[in-house]
Amino acid sequence: MKQELLTKHFTLNELTHSSLALRRGLYNQPDVEAASNLTRLARHILEPVRAHFARPFRPSSGFRSLAVNRLLGSKDSSQHITGQAVDFELAGIPNRLLADWIKDNLVFDQLILEFYRPEEPASGWVHCSYRAGDNRQQSLIFDGTTYREF
Repeated sequence: MKQELLTKHFTLNELTHSSLALRRGLYNQPDVEAASNLTRLARHILEPVRAHFARPFRPSSGFRSLAVNRLLGSKDSSQHITGQAVDFELAGIPNRLLADWIKDNLVFDQLILEFYRPEEPASGWVHCSYRAGDNRQQSLIFDGTTYREF
């Protein structure tokens, strides 16, 4: 099966894959607008990260249908639903280092270091969103209970 490339290194399949959707038999494919958003996200966030850190990686979560998003307990306002957000980690790179690099070098809407514990550099993951137009450059750490800026 041929995979539709969004950018040089990222496919539509990678950014729409959901084990939960597969297990539950849920449709998890973006409409045209969300697919365009995924392309922008790959171009402006994922490709620069891959180039800078010089290593391939696979996002853990990109687009989510509303049904998948609700099953995960996420808010209906999640940018994953519109194809504007992605969660990822890079093997061997501390998540804080990854988030700091994104904050200092890329245009983004929202950057969240989720479930990160400083004493465990590989803990948590990076959530990053990008949207056409104005991006807020909002940088947050979420510990599972509260958000704070970083």
